[in-house]
Amino acid sequence: MGIFKFTKILHAMQIFRRMLSSSTHKADVPKGFFVIYVGENKNKKRLVVPLSYLKHPWFLNLLMRAEEEYGFDHHMDGLMIPCREDSFQTIIEKEI
Repeated sequence: MGIFKFTKILHAMQIFRRMLSSSTHKADVPKGFFVIYVGENKNKKRLVVPLSYLKHPWFLNLLMRAEEEYGFDHHMDGLMIPCREDSFQTIIEKEI
């Protein structure tokens, strides 16, 4: 594994830990999953996704963009992802 990829993974895990510590974990989120919000403006859709997404480079990039765009000091129970819902679904179908 290259240094750059390792650094991205490490940074993403730090982001994810901060996100978990700043949010309330809802009862409808099973172990091994976490909540994200995708969509534009106020039309964000809540999705429960597996932790295994954290291994995928495409998701790590979205996670870093989320930190830059939204930060983690917000009042939602999950992570806001800067991506349209249809684009996110397409990425999932293609990459997973």
